[in-house]
Amino acid sequence: MSVEPISPLAPLGVAAALAAESNPSITPHPRIWDEFQLSDRVGLVTGANRGLGLEMALVLLEAGARAVYCIDLPAEPGEEWQAVRAYAQRMRSGARLEYVRQDVTDQAAMWEVAQKVADKEGRIDIGIAAAGIASAGKNCLDYPADEFRKALDINATGALFTAQAVGRQMDRLGTPGSIIIVASVAGTITLKDMKTIPYNTSKSALLQLARSMACELGPKRIRVNTVSPGYVCTKMTGLFIESQPSVSAHWSSGNPLGRIATPDEMRGVIIWLSSDASSFCTGSDIIVDGGAHSW
Repeated sequence: MSVEPISPLAPLGVAAALAAESNPSITPHPRIWDEFQLSDRVGLVTGANRGLGLEMALVLLEAGARAVYCIDLPAEPGEEWQAVRAYAQRMRSGARLEYVRQDVTDQAAMWEVAQKVADKEGRIDIGIAAAGIASAGKNCLDYPADEFRKALDINATGALFTAQAVGRQMDRLGTPGSIIIVASVAGTITLKDMKTIPYNTSKSALLQLARSMACELGPKRIRVNTVSPGYVCTKMTGLFIESQPSVSAHWSSGNPLGRIATPDEMRGVIIWLSSDASSFCTGSDIIVDGGAHSW
């Protein structure tokens, strides 16, 4: 059975308590956990063969999503993805983790993938653009044109095509939806002592991309927000830390909590933005950086 998002006009919280007070037949029922449920919903997550994208795909299933489609470049999913799918199957909820090979920089192909998912599932409720690459170590005055364009193409243009792909299906089917674009604190501050001009530039572009789409899609009940993580210890960043051991201490000292985040610490904000609990949040950037912005 399809579960529609809770109406913003439905009595919740204090309004529900007042309604119950005037109608003794109403049995009080805590609604807050219902608002976070993703029962029967369908998600599409790019960059989800591993790392943050895969973490985000899994938490959608844990919150009750019927199916989550993981989009990434490898012809076959890796061992990490296979392990997560097996874990999801052991939850015995019937939820499915699916893998689709696709390049996020191919607009027509991304639109086609999303349409096939929507046709098969009857809906797409959540789209997360998590595909991206990092680059560092080259002086801004000498940065090669092809490498700069590649970073913008994958990180920014790929996010646009992903948001377009899921948004078109939400609009076609009349399904209220949530689009989440994974940006970075590098979109609002410059990473200290890091030569990452294409990464910083592309992540900054995502903030305005999301705000602009949020303004256009709001009347269609499609919300668009960004999540900006600080330093997170993934396999990709782990390799970078191994090559430059001093980086770990540098990153850890860059926030009041004094450490690097783990991927699972992004789960809460993703569920909140994906669910009805954030029904009045759009065009926002949610920063998860251990307080680094406070300094």
